[in-house]
Amino acid sequence: MTDDEGRPKSFEEAARAIADEIRRSIERASQTDPEEVARAAGVDPERVREWVDNAGEWLRSQFDGAAAGPAAGPEPYFPPARPSGEDVLRGAGPHPLDVPSAEQGIALAALDSGRWAIEPGTTALSVSGGGPGPRDALGLVRELRERDWIDADGAVTLVGRHALGRWLAAAEQH
Repeated sequence: MTDDEGRPKSFEEAARAIADEIRRSIERASQTDPEEVARAAGVDPERVREWVDNAGEWLRSQFDGAAAGPAAGPEPYFPPARPSGEDVLRGAGPHPLDVPSAEQGIALAALDSGRWAIEPGTTALSVSGGGPGPRDALGLVRELRERDWIDADGAVTLVGRHALGRWLAAAEQH
């Protein structure tokens, strides 16, 4: 068996293989009760349905766009080369997207203080010491992990503490 025998030969075959894997995953997931899974994760089942519907629409749009071929658009912009020796990081700062939203900032503060905790190995958020929890705990935990603001166990990372600092500084300015 050669190295190429296990790999799809074209884009269409690769797309079919991905679609087949997604179909199999959906079939496996359909054998469980989604409301039971949502409740076990501490999430409103209606929010999960909305998230799944949005994800399905996004996937369809991606496949429809891929089937239509590459989109005609402007040529990519490549900034001019800088002279050697120039400090390329001069004036660099956090990207505006790296300032947490109000909900993300509140979550980082609550996680850092211990008022909220994420059960290790899950996305289940528990609230201790009173006060309301977030509206969309599953989505919020996912966002914080994607930005590396919390680790796999739910602890606020160094990057997360810096993001919390930027959020607090922005709140002081208002």
